[in-house]
Amino acid sequence: MRIGRTGLGAGALALILGGAGSGAWAQAPLSAIDWLSDSVTAPVGRGQPPALSPGPTTEPISVTPLGGTSPDAVGLLPAQVTGLPANLWGPGDGAAIARAIRAERVDTLPAVQSLMLTLLLAELEPPSLGAPEGQLLLARLDKLLDLGALDQAQALLERAGPTQPALFRRWFDVSLLTGQEDRACAAMRATPDIAPTFPARIFCLARGGDWNAAALTLETARALGFVTDEEDALLARFLDPELAEGAAPLPAPTRPSPLIFRMREAIGEPLPISTLPLAFARADLRTSTGWKARIEAAERLARTGALSPNQLLGVWSERKPAASGGLWDRVAALQRFDVAMLAGKPKAIATALPAAWAAMVAAELEVPFAQLYGAKLGRLRLDGQPGALAFRIGLLSDAYEAIAQAHEPQTTQESFLAGLARGDVAGLPPLGSLAAALQDGFAEPALGPAQARLVHDGRLGEAVLAAIDLITDGARGDIGDVTRGLALMRALGLEDAARQAALQLMLLERRG
Repeated sequence: MRIGRTGLGAGALALILGGAGSGAWAQAPLSAIDWLSDSVTAPVGRGQPPALSPGPTTEPISVTPLGGTSPDAVGLLPAQVTGLPANLWGPGDGAAIARAIRAERVDTLPAVQSLMLTLLLAELEPPSLGAPEGQLLLARLDKLLDLGALDQAQALLERAGPTQPALFRRWFDVSLLTGQEDRACAAMRATPDIAPTFPARIFCLARGGDWNAAALTLETARALGFVTDEEDALLARFLDPELAEGAAPLPAPTRPSPLIFRMREAIGEPLPISTLPLAFARADLRTSTGWKARIEAAERLARTGALSPNQLLGVWSERKPAASGGLWDRVAALQRFDVAMLAGKPKAIATALPAAWAAMVAAELEVPFAQLYGAKLGRLRLDGQPGALAFRIGLLSDAYEAIAQAHEPQTTQESFLAGLARGDVAGLPPLGSLAAALQDGFAEPALGPAQARLVHDGRLGEAVLAAIDLITDGARGDIGDVTRGLALMRALGLEDAARQAALQLMLLERRG
């Protein structure tokens, strides 16, 4: 069974996407489930105080479907956009699929990130076996948060309706990070089924201007033991900034969360975003943030596909760099090239292109740059080394196939790259072990037993996840997985994803 030749290209995402440091948490990346705020708890009996959850719950979460629709079926990309069949998950085990989604790595090839984003945002029927309703939706949301895709996660949450505690908890935190905390607090007050924990209740009372009630609630929480010493110290300074005058800064939190992040910011002791999970970078895209911080945040998010290339260009182009070195040199090189492209002067473009491209390579932003300029460069027909560079850049864009068709290869490597773009590398001279592995993957080899069983059983979504894992492992050095991953993608009809992944493996330094 085939999914459809070009259904999962990066273009499908355009409808949605266009629209290591110090501290205890910096030692390893935290998944969303590790840094979500303890903002709500399960409803309790009348007259009883809400209990403070010690951490993320591992119990099955029951979500009430709206209008008879399972929450797991909620998505932002309909079938006519993704090309995916509605029954992609088939007879799969929902709990196993949710675990597989949570385990997916975010540091992989851009083509694989694009495929994963499409899968996370697609409208699909829930798997027919396994997990309680809502578990698959939660896994998809948490992976979006791991990718830093807060706008997409927020849209998905609001489509599902964040009326249940597990969903509201995520919506509340996304709202904090996107600068909509007042809206989140208003929703918390207006939703009687949501029982806020004491820190969240105190925060929202203060945001609403009821400082006396917030202070009284903190006293109650202290007496009942519902706040930790760390939370007590932060909440006390949040409610009375004079307490911090002359006092030493608070120590780094043992468990950063959006709620802690916002309160630390409010008391003038912000946490360094570069050391926090990727989702926190979204907070630095606010217009009130300094331009350097906005650039750094935009670049981090663009690397995972959470921010569109046009949004990244908008941040890069806000003003002229007032300094030099590092990030500023990159922005200056980009701006010089962009001006040349806007002027449409081939000689100026050829002059500015090498420096701009070198800056993009150093920042691992080659694909966003190619999406912005690759097709335009292909139409200019530049000569010499600028022309060869423009050809490679074009192959990293969505227009890769048209660019390959219009280009006359000048070298054996260019012939091989053009063959990858067309999906036909049979008979081309080998160019090393990686190229040989790619050739084998496009030769339609037999699938491995486990992958073949998934396809035979109609568990196509799990087969897509398996292909993502194989390509990701292959990009880290296991050449055999490259062949198996490409073969599985092509067997599933993911031709665009397979070709783009193969081209990126050849053209990007993303291995090891």
